[in-house]
Amino acid sequence: MSVKIERLNDQFQKEISMILQTEIKDRDIHFVTITGCDITSDLSFCKVYFTVLDDSKKESTLEALKGASSFIRGQLSQRVEIRHTPELRFIYDESIAYGNKIEKIIEKINEEE
Repeated sequence: MSVKIERLNDQFQKEISMILQTEIKDRDIHFVTITGCDITSDLSFCKVYFTVLDDSKKESTLEALKGASSFIRGQLSQRVEIRHTPELRFIYDESIAYGNKIEKIIEKINEEE
């Protein structure tokens, strides 16, 4: 991955987080954490990984993010100097839940010893 793409990934992650905190009025999006961004090498798409505090709200949050994606993309185009702002695809980040599951298994093993 090029340095430019890595820098854009970091910048997109920060800017999307700020947009969600300051610009979006939707209640479903308030407790979203952006965990990462993955922009394709041709800059046409950006996978935006997110988590929510309440797992039961991940589907409604995903729908709210999809609905707000064009607004978020418009805000990004004003904040980030890039010729073409990539299309945003929001994906729920399973890695934190997976990490918590592994941690509980390790704790259980340690208790049995």
